[in-house]
Amino acid sequence: VVTWNVGTAMPPSDVTSLLHLNTGETNDADMIAIGLQEVNSKINKRLKDALFTDEWSELFMDVLSPFHFILVSTVRMQGVILLVFAKYYHLPFLQDIQTDCTRTGLGGYWGNKGGVSIRLAIFGHMVCFLNCHLPAHLEKAEQRKEDFATILHMQQFEGRVASGILDHDLVFWFGDLNFRIESLDIRFVKYAIDSNILSQLWEKDQLNIAKSTWPVLSGFQEGPLNFPPTFKFDVGTNKYDS
Repeated sequence: VVTWNVGTAMPPSDVTSLLHLNTGETNDADMIAIGLQEVNSKINKRLKDALFTDEWSELFMDVLSPFHFILVSTVRMQGVILLVFAKYYHLPFLQDIQTDCTRTGLGGYWGNKGGVSIRLAIFGHMVCFLNCHLPAHLEKAEQRKEDFATILHMQQFEGRVASGILDHDLVFWFGDLNFRIESLDIRFVKYAIDSNILSQLWEKDQLNIAKSTWPVLSGFQEGPLNFPPTFKFDVGTNKYDS
């Protein structure tokens, strides 16, 4: 699973390291889900993309096809895109593929924020991939939680099996969730990053705090946060916003 806020940029020429294609790891992967946010969604750009696939999707299809991956499904809501690929020999066993999207920007009228999902039965197991772009800014933690709850409530699929997102056997939730580190001075945060004492930052991570207080998150498991905070860098660098 890959998530990337591309900040309206053009696709790079090489995404092999992003997809771990040059390490051999992806050779063992059966499926790849890619969630993008802030894909360029100017009107004339959208018209072109409506007639053809967008440049980002084309790039991923071109890069993954030599590794025997086929695009199973894709869904786009303005700048939020979700692509699900699978090895071609699994295709007969992928069924009941459906997509949905929920706008939460401007009170539900604008699709710059919200969630897009692809759900499918994988060898009989119901699986849902959900890519979200939630509200920004430190003080909007409650709004992020409310928008996530709205997305969970609004997204509905046809059929008696797994009609809602949380009805699936397995849910992958990812995206630009925009949760921040709260209550810590920026100088201390930078010191903790430079000194690699990231555990001090985990305790003030808004999503970690929400996990312990918000019942809907109790079923979700997150991998180890063994990387520095992902917000906010000078574009094209590993240097924090100057």
